Amino acid sequence: MQLAVTRIDKDLPLPRYETAGACAFDVLARIETVIPPKTLGFVPGNVIVCVPEGHVLMLASRSSTPRKKGLLTPHGFGTIDQDYCGPDDELIVQVYNFTDEPVTVARGERIAQALIVPVAKFEIIETPPNASRSRGGFGTTG
Repeated sequence: MQLAVTRIDKDLPLPRYETAGACAFDVLARIETVIPPKTLGFVPGNVIVCVPEGHVLMLASRSSTPRKKGLLTPHGFGTIDQDYCGPDDELIVQVYNFTDEPVTVARGERIAQALIVPVAKFEIIETPPNASRSRGGFGTTG
């Protein structure tokens, strides 16, 4: 299968899978970005991705980023819908600097990973609660 992407800065390489067994490709920072301590930062990811119909792009932190950079994806991952692919829809990596020092993300640095996942859509209908399926609510399993 092919994935259509548009690079904003053509001097940076296309995203790629780093190994034959990789299930996600790396997203590179388009510009150097400094994230002050204890704040959210937004790192431009240099690509607009045309997510195939029936799929979603999940944007997540690389596993080494918290340890090496002191940055986390604050909500765990970002959801990129298939209709987020217009000329101004560059992937933006949201990060939280949990350190006490500014963190610099260099231009061209691998800052996140993107995974294309198939999704099912459902018709949403309203029904009364099903008491026989209740586990007792949030936090009841210990």
